[in-house]
Amino acid sequence: MKVLETSRGIRFQVRVLPRSSRNEIVGEMQGALKVKLTAPPVEGKANKALISFLADVTGVPRRQITILKGDTARNKLVEITGMSKSEFMSKVNN
Repeated sequence: MKVLETSRGIRFQVRVLPRSSRNEIVGEMQGALKVKLTAPPVEGKANKALISFLADVTGVPRRQITILKGDTARNKLVEITGMSKSEFMSKVNN
């Protein structure tokens, strides 16, 4: 998975699979983190669920996680401020 470190934190691609049986990280797909979410892709519910899920996995507050691109798409660019690439990889790979 490709994770870019910036002066603010990290950025990475996410592939969202909405309406799944449970929230989970299921690996990598074409350089993006593949995430299954129970939320449907309507009215921003999947985006909110993604932010909450990533906050739980990484241990950072939701306010530090932003969807920069792909609000209405399955492929999203996500930024987490105040986190390094090594911290993120250790949390995601557990």
